[in-house]
Amino acid sequence: MKKIIKRKRVLLKLSGEAMMGSLGYGIDPKINESIAKQVKEISKSGVEVAIVIGGGNIFRGLAAASQGMDRVSADYMGMLATMMNGLALQFALEKEHVTTRVQTAIEMCQLAEPYIRRKAIRHLEKGRVVIFVCGTGNPYFTTDTAAALRAVEINADMILKATKVDGVYTKDPVKYKDAKKIFRLTHMDVIKQNLKIMDLTAVSLCMDNNLPIVVFNIKKEGNLKKAVDGQNIGTVITN
Repeated sequence: MKKIIKRKRVLLKLSGEAMMGSLGYGIDPKINESIAKQVKEISKSGVEVAIVIGGGNIFRGLAAASQGMDRVSADYMGMLATMMNGLALQFALEKEHVTTRVQTAIEMCQLAEPYIRRKAIRHLEKGRVVIFVCGTGNPYFTTDTAAALRAVEINADMILKATKVDGVYTKDPVKYKDAKKIFRLTHMDVIKQNLKIMDLTAVSLCMDNNLPIVVFNIKKEGNLKKAVDGQNIGTVITN
């Protein structure tokens, strides 16, 4: 299989569940540290790294809304959870001596910078890791959509979608031993087959802007560097 080109600027999409690790709730310090070390590895190699982080390990707005909570209020609470994850990841990165900036779509000046596109790009150019929190700042939009939006805005070369499995499979590989890994898909394949990789709004935005997505297992140390280097791990989604 042909290797994809090594990229200069990438956006890493981390789910809240990835931060949770084997815990049932919250942030696993070991996972947080592992992610920080992997980000440090690619950052020190000269790759500009931006991160969009979810909050599902603390609060899921959609789940709360399904139980009767007002959807808008629930989504805003979920955005606050992403801030907590962002600050935790910033701490872990700075322990590894990686300079970071947290930028938020909802203004919280005591905790983070407001999201300003030009400022984010300038941070990246200076070698700082930029963590985007609070999604798009709007209810009804997922952090997947925020990742696609921010990636397009900062002119990222690819989205690295971090998951617990090493790519996209025909079935759930945890439940079905005969599940087969799919190495390459198009954005339209994902949309037509309604694959639950990212929400359809995010995938459509990536398709419209010819933005590749690499789905890979973040739990295995070294995989982030391999994904950036274009090695054949995970599933690659392109036009």
